[in-house]
Amino acid sequence: MVVNVATRLLQISEIFGPTIQGEGLLIGKPTVFVRTGGCDYRCSWCDSLYAVLPEHKSEWRSQSAEEVFAEVQRLSNFQPILVTLSGGNPAIQPLSDLITLGHASGYTFAIETQGSVAQPWFAELDYLTLSPKPPSSRQVTRWDRLERCLEIASHGQNGRTVHTCLKVVVFDEEDYAYARDIAARYPDQPLYLQAGNHTPPHLAEKIDITGILERMDWLIQRTIEDQWYTVTILPQLHTLLWGNKRGV
Repeated sequence: MVVNVATRLLQISEIFGPTIQGEGLLIGKPTVFVRTGGCDYRCSWCDSLYAVLPEHKSEWRSQSAEEVFAEVQRLSNFQPILVTLSGGNPAIQPLSDLITLGHASGYTFAIETQGSVAQPWFAELDYLTLSPKPPSSRQVTRWDRLERCLEIASHGQNGRTVHTCLKVVVFDEEDYAYARDIAARYPDQPLYLQAGNHTPPHLAEKIDITGILERMDWLIQRTIEDQWYTVTILPQLHTLLWGNKRGV
């Protein structure tokens, strides 16, 4: 099937896989990652600064949707697979053309974004994970923008259902209280909690696995104490397996 799309260049940090999705609703699902460059946030514990900071822009590639999808097809051996749109913040990129191309060949698309930018093409996705950043990130949540993201996704195009969920990375009690607030604000949205990785991103080979697992155990016990039984608690599986390595 030939799909005509406009040529709008995307800023791409890296394309890799197949691997597995390491977190959230689709944890363990085989996927190819398309990591875009650029972000409107500067989270204190960001583990992908190479896809965020302007000083890395020279490492990014300007590619058309056709070029990106050709690489996705090559990596997946032309077998339809889940494509995970990541960043940085992929919501600042014009990704509609890529989604259109992929859908025409049977690929499905998931995105993870903090919910700071709402795009019309969210209605074209298969999965939308909104991951608002807790206090430890030192960022401010714009609830009106987050709600706009959910509103757009509720009107899936061409009869498509966009599966939405929320995900919060938790480092401490303040983050936990933030997650409880989100659960109260959006009781109909599935919510996933994950213990944060406090290891600096440049220490790819020296992840504090013990510390992360201790935080996850604390998080589990904390929710049980509160009898908070509607939430799902997951590890960041990719961190436990590969640390801060890129491209896995």
